[in-house]
Amino acid sequence: MAMQESGEMYLETIYILSQQSPAVRGIDVGDYMGYSKPSVSRAIGLLKKSGLVFIDDSGYIKLTEAGEEKAKHIYERHTVLTKLFINLGVNEKTAAEDACRIEHYISDTTFEAVKNHMKKYGRSPE
Repeated sequence: MAMQESGEMYLETIYILSQQSPAVRGIDVGDYMGYSKPSVSRAIGLLKKSGLVFIDDSGYIKLTEAGEEKAKHIYERHTVLTKLFINLGVNEKTAAEDACRIEHYISDTTFEAVKNHMKKYGRSPE
């Protein structure tokens, strides 16, 4: 089953925050995304139900193995597309915003073609 864009955004946010600190709380997610506590709680509940996150004994949000894999996939799309747009001459803020929109809809086939194109022309996607 395909995940909705909002769920992907939450996963990506949890992944980004977990790279900065091993202790990710719902309030951190809400602050980062600009969402209310009830919205975050509902989303985290849905991600838990889908087996993508769990809450540890200390109350911190953790990605499951499947959640981390999905989050890394989303984050890679975001970073590669942002870099592509910057390489094309788009300013960094606009490039990141556009990448955020596109990352949820671009097919795996097209995304791989973008990565291969960047490698071929010396614009490493990593």
